[in-house]
Order: sequence, then C-alpha cells, then structure tokens
Amino acid sequence: MTLVSIITPSFNQAAYLEQTILSVLEQDYPHIEYMVVDGASTDNSVEIIKKYESKLAWWVSEKDRGQADAINKGFARATGEVVAWLNSDDYYLAGTVSAAVKIFEEHPEVVLVYGNMLSVDENGKTFNILNYKQLTLEDLLCFQIIGQPAVFMRRSALQKAGTLDPAFHFMLDHHLWIRIAQQGKILHVARTLSAARYHAEAKNIAKAAEFGRDAFRILDWSKTQPELAPALGRILRRATASANRVDARYLLDGGQSASALSAWMRALFIHPPTALARLNIFVSAILNLFGLGKLRSAILRNRKARF
Repeated sequence: MTLVSIITPSFNQAAYLEQTILSVLEQDYPHIEYMVVDGASTDNSVEIIKKYESKLAWWVSEKDRGQADAINKGFARATGEVVAWLNSDDYYLAGTVSAAVKIFEEHPEVVLVYGNMLSVDENGKTFNILNYKQLTLEDLLCFQIIGQPAVFMRRSALQKAGTLDPAFHFMLDHHLWIRIAQQGKILHVARTLSAARYHAEAKNIAKAAEFGRDAFRILDWSKTQPELAPALGRILRRATASANRVDARYLLDGGQSASALSAWMRALFIHPPTALARLNIFVSAILNLFGLGKLRSAILRNRKARF
C-alpha cells in the first residue's frame, strides 16, 4: 500500500496546531508517515507535539531559516511515494488522504493532485469554498493559484523538480508547482480536501502586500528557464498582466487601495481580459478610495454569513 509522507511546519501556532495534528492522525488511511518540524516555538506548541509524539514518525523543535527550510527538512526525511505538507493553522477534512492516494493509483501518469478547499476564520467557521479547475503549466505561469493545503505530490517528481526554494517566502508553493508541472500531468479532483485558516497572524493577511513581489520574481525566474520558453512565449502578456493582478489583489488585502488600483490598471493595459476577469479588485479599490469601504465590508460579511 502507498505510503504518504506529510510534513507540518510549525512556529507559535499553538492555538491551531492540535487541530492540524489530529486532522492527519485521524485520517482513515493507515499508511501515513507524519512529521512535525517546529521552529523553536515560544508558546506551548512543543507540549502539544509531545502529546502526540508516539504517533509521529519524527519531530524536531529548533531554530530554522523559515517555512521553506522547515518543510525541506521534512522532505529530506520523507520516504513515502506521495508527499504533502500541511501548515500548522490548516487542516485536512475526513477521507482526504485516501482520496488523494486513490487518484494517484488510478492515474500513474499524474505527478500532482489538488482538490478544492474551504476558507475558514480563526474560529474554524467557513466563509468561502474555493472550487478550483483543471490547470495547465501555462495557467500556472499566469498565476492561476492552487490551494496549497489541498495538494499532494509524487516524491519522485519532487526529487526531479527540487524542493522549496528558500529565496521565496510568500509564493514558494506556486514556484514549486510550476517546477513539478514540468515533470508530468497535474490533476484536479472535484472534492474538498482541506481547510485554510485566515487569521490576523497568517502571512496572507499580515504581509499581504509582499505576495506581489514574489509573483514578479517568479515571472523573472521563468524567463531565465530555457525549458519554459516555449510555453511562456505564447502567454507572456497574459502572464505579466497576471503578476500585476496578483499584486493588486494582495495590495488590496493589505489595505493599500491606491497601489492596488495602479497595479490593476497596469494589468488592464497589458492584457485587458486578465484584468477584467477580476473586476471586483477595481471596484473594491475605488470604493475604499472614495470612503465607501464599509460597503465592501458589508458585502464580505454578507458572503461570510451565507456559510
């Protein structure tokens, strides 16, 4: 039976860590190699890890050089045919691992499987369901985002692609997906596999404005890769506009509405369909700039209430 290696990087997330750990240990799939890599947390994370250490394949608590370094430590020890990582504030839904393994077994040509994902708040309340679609390498180069907690990979493809690049701090997962997609087929499964938690300390909230910088760095990196040249050449304007659109989206989340509007307008100038596909960014930025941000907040609260 296929062994699945799962790594949880952890740092001062004690409020959520136990739910993360239990979401792995309580999976109905019996062949899981689970590792927790803690970055010398100063809260009670270590006590929580020790509570479950008998069920872990390995764990450590020591200073590291950030998230990528922590996850790479786990990758280096992983022996499973399938690998994944689950951050310490996210969690799997029931049956997730067995569903992922089934897809890999039915599709030996597939190197990466991803499903849909819940967005939950700090209390675990769902406020959105992220339903993805089947993507191509070109889509990834155009920054079509996959929810990281809903991703599983073949370790053989990871070894060929290389592990996470510590130079990327915010879109390190997307950089890896592009490299893995060069190794074979990626496949979307129409099933909700995980939940991503959005809270004030999460980097997608606390440092939202930094994500756009990583998008531009990934775009610059892709231009230097000879094997990506054919794909990138076909969609360069779309990819460039998409990087600006990503920048606009996260600048908006970071409260920088004027900068978000400028980034969205650049995307519109470069490739109008890409910008217009996220017209909501433009509308939200305008509302905020004209002092109508409360209207946008009310719309978001109403959407959250529907769940």
